[in-house]
Amino acid sequence: MSRNFLIVDPVEGIETLKALASAVRVSILKLLHDQGPQNVNAIAAALSMPQSSVSANVQVLEDAGLIRTETLRAKKGNQKVCHTLFDEVLVMFKKDPASAGADTIEVAMPLGLYTSCEVSAPCGLCSSDGIIGLLDVPDTFLDPGRMSAGLIWFTRGYVEYQFPNNIKLMNGQLNAVEFSMELSSEVPGTAADWPSDITFSINQTEVGTWTSPGDYGDQRGVYTPSWWKLKGSQYGMLKSMRVTGDGSYIDGRKMSPLSLKDLDLGAHRSIRLRIAVKDDARHPGGLNIFGRGFGNYDQDIVMRLITHR
Repeated sequence: MSRNFLIVDPVEGIETLKALASAVRVSILKLLHDQGPQNVNAIAAALSMPQSSVSANVQVLEDAGLIRTETLRAKKGNQKVCHTLFDEVLVMFKKDPASAGADTIEVAMPLGLYTSCEVSAPCGLCSSDGIIGLLDVPDTFLDPGRMSAGLIWFTRGYVEYQFPNNIKLMNGQLNAVEFSMELSSEVPGTAADWPSDITFSINQTEVGTWTSPGDYGDQRGVYTPSWWKLKGSQYGMLKSMRVTGDGSYIDGRKMSPLSLKDLDLGAHRSIRLRIAVKDDARHPGGLNIFGRGFGNYDQDIVMRLITHR
């Protein structure tokens, strides 16, 4: 089962910590986590609290981004239904790479700025404002409007991104190249149990394959716009793929023996990342890539070059 995490830097996330510094608000979060979405009246009854007090605390949690609410029709008027967004909240100080004897150059690549693609339908792109081009028409992936894409999906094929190779700008020896992105499988509608083999390549050298467990739609993504239908893919899993001197890893777990030496990045002018669902994949379950304005993380595809001095 997919779990949603929130990492809070106490330096930057003081308002989130203030929202958590209340036994009442923690009780509300626990109730929503254990029992699922609840309206304000149901929360008040479960916690034996006045409805007005629950409403005030719900507003604090919503403002802090810890829950989301939606207004639905009830038998009499409307009701405000609350949804929890995270299973776990982790409080962590951001690491300073320099203090650890490392230098990092980070490049964020907008989702629609791929330099080559070949996809099969069902497929599509959309921005935070609406659908781009035509759904299920692969040629739409060449539409100039793709530059604003926040979500792309396809059944088979690939998209490839060309990053600048900034290794020569760094001091020291390259220790790792890392890519971070939010991914899920793709099925018409959604299905938590829908595995898909997603393969990563760098400069046309296959790095390894990660199997996405499913396509998630149990709740709206934290940043997914309200116009996007609830039966569509809502969020993915934030994955970190790293190549080091002794192999390739996905979220710290070894994916393949391919190493930096095999990539020989110093011989290339650019670093080209390909994300694919291959025709011969054992689990050909499609692919969603979530960018800014969609999913749970609101980030582009990020590349980091890391050296140790």
